[in-house]
Amino acid sequence: MKLVYTGKTKDVYALEDGNYLLDFKDDCTGENGVFDPGANQVGLSIEGVGRAGLRLSKLFFELIEEQGIPTHYIDANLEDATMTVKPATPFGNGVEVICRYRAVGSFMRRYGMYAEEGQPLDAFVEFTLKDDERQDPPICEDGLEMLGLLTLEESREIKGLTRKICGIIRDKLAEKGIELYDIKLEFGRVSGSDRIVLIDEISGGNMRAFKEGRRLEPLELEEAALSG
Repeated sequence: MKLVYTGKTKDVYALEDGNYLLDFKDDCTGENGVFDPGANQVGLSIEGVGRAGLRLSKLFFELIEEQGIPTHYIDANLEDATMTVKPATPFGNGVEVICRYRAVGSFMRRYGMYAEEGQPLDAFVEFTLKDDERQDPPICEDGLEMLGLLTLEESREIKGLTRKICGIIRDKLAEKGIELYDIKLEFGRVSGSDRIVLIDEISGGNMRAFKEGRRLEPLELEEAALSG
């Protein structure tokens, strides 16, 4: 294996067969020791959170693929906390897609003049650019096209895929009495083709979820989602 990328919450290795291996870490994004899926830096480490994130990613990727939605997922090794994926390239340096069912976090920081904390949202989808230096700025579909990252047609395709994917995740969590507030996804193209697929991970570190009025930390979310 050859290390090709060191990330905040996982490292990426190139395999001899052309696929890639994602090695999940126990690091979480946040600030001052407090977990925050929207933060741009590692804020804390929680023992076992990497394996927990992989367990959730495995569950959700397999559910999504059952619905015929394309992803980069191949398989997962829970013991080693690694996931094997197909080679895919992001858009630019990465475009993240957030789906919101409740007004919290950065949504309230931007739109708090008009929104109330926790206000229901109808699968509100927004695009942000992966750019730590500029705090992951939001960008509209026209902006993505003008900067050469996505065509308007591709943006619409990704928005539609996001709503389908997040609906699957939301409904699965609801079976366990968990309410999904928001979730962050990433898409890319399968190497050598124009096909758009879901990439990265789908873990507790990328979402806000509540149960009985209390926000679940990543390890709690994994335990609650996979219980029984």
